[in-house]
Amino acid sequence: QVQLVESGGGLVQAGGSLRLSCAASGLTFSRYVMGWFRQAPGKERESVAAISWSGGTTYYADSVKGRFTISRDNAKNTVYLQMNSLRPEDTAAYYCAGSRRFNVVISTHEYNHWGQGTQVTVSS
Repeated sequence: QVQLVESGGGLVQAGGSLRLSCAASGLTFSRYVMGWFRQAPGKERESVAAISWSGGTTYYADSVKGRFTISRDNAKNTVYLQMNSLRPEDTAAYYCAGSRRFNVVISTHEYNHWGQGTQVTVSS
């Protein structure tokens, strides 16, 4: 059974930092593209960042470029999202997801497995 478990969310002031982690089990982690998505109340789920199998290719949404960094440790079956210079508009539930695709993908439809999410709240 595939499980993706996010952690690291919380309440932080604007300008602060958080590091999200997503621990995977039940899948061959090193053969999955991993992505981070977020969903704010009343809005659609959107791609934040994604990373290739080896970590050599990454994608970032324009809204987080230069502030967020996605990384992975295949030995630990874990993907991370380092979030710096957080803004109130970053407030959302953050989800990690795994895709069997070979190339980095950003559409929710391309992802096969999802975590339950972790809440990030940025106060102004």
